[in-house]
Amino acid sequence: MNQDWEQDLEICLEYGDRRMEFGGSVIPPTFGGSLFVFDSTDKLTKAVMNEQGNYVYTRGTNPTIETAEMKLSALERGEQCRCFSSGMAAITAALFNSVKTGDHVLCISNLYFSTMELLKYLNKFGISHSVCYETDAAEVETYIQPNTTVIFIESPSYMTFRLTNLNAITSMAKKRGIRTIMDNTWATPLFQKPLLHGVDIVVHSLSKYLGGHSDLVGGAVIAGKQIMGTLFTKEFLLMGAAFSPYEASLLLRGLRSLPYRIKGHQENALKVAAFLEGHLRVLEVLYPGLPPHPDYELGKKLLTGYTGLMGFTVDGGYKEVKRVLDRLRHIKIGVSWGSFESLALSPNTGNNDQQLLSENIHPGTIRLAVGLGDSERIIRDLDQALD
Repeated sequence: MNQDWEQDLEICLEYGDRRMEFGGSVIPPTFGGSLFVFDSTDKLTKAVMNEQGNYVYTRGTNPTIETAEMKLSALERGEQCRCFSSGMAAITAALFNSVKTGDHVLCISNLYFSTMELLKYLNKFGISHSVCYETDAAEVETYIQPNTTVIFIESPSYMTFRLTNLNAITSMAKKRGIRTIMDNTWATPLFQKPLLHGVDIVVHSLSKYLGGHSDLVGGAVIAGKQIMGTLFTKEFLLMGAAFSPYEASLLLRGLRSLPYRIKGHQENALKVAAFLEGHLRVLEVLYPGLPPHPDYELGKKLLTGYTGLMGFTVDGGYKEVKRVLDRLRHIKIGVSWGSFESLALSPNTGNNDQQLLSENIHPGTIRLAVGLGDSERIIRDLDQALD
């Protein structure tokens, strides 16, 4: 067990819980109240003037949510964190804080489809974007425009699971005064810490591994104090996408078991990926934990582990992916990932082959989220579905 892992384990289990402050409660209480009162007008006025540092109204600060934010910030080795009502709310806040009319956003490789839809929506406000599907820093640099203010990264990338050399990209971006935003949901802070590689803002969907039980929806933004100070007063307070104290308590429960769950996902996923790699019906396995992956060596420098989300391709396009998916019995068909259950889906909807090819996604791609069940049962289900 290395020093970082020991520190992360302590953060997940105890950091920020303030037990003596809350009457010795081993579990942080769930403060469900919408507001907090004061014994004088002066105290209220002072608190309102510094709402980021005081409990005034739960849309701003709340002790239960604050505990979760303290843990997430510490895990990412960041200075501050804010939790939102969804991952997309967090991504929206991070982008809105970073762009203005006339700016350009450069996306590296494939991003979550809703992130891309948001960027398309921003066109109506005069904010443009483009995508470099190559992850090499020299190639990325050729896509930078005079008005590029943000580089958005998801590493491993959405559906294609390619890794980005974070150190090279952030070094290049800083020289040009470009802000970097990264979605770190796949790896979690336990297996990758983008801020330590120079990334400016990290975003998460809390609904995946961090929550871990398919029973909450949330998002988080982690960054330095300067960025978070402006984000709190504008994109956080004004957009009103507040995280619920009740869901924060579920997140705290999920974080306590995260180090143990994430190792279980990794153990299962490595076995499943190795099985798929040797299956005659599988063309390619998209998982950076396997040596044949094109970014395997880079992964050893950036990642300290591998989670359970992967992809694999089969020959035959929509007809074949539908056949395989519909034959699954133990693995369920559904969106999202990161919980105890195993899930599968395909980006191929039966009428978008050309779009997928233009995005470097094979039409025969199946995304697989390996859960915490028996790995042999998962493998048997895949085997009978593929045969």
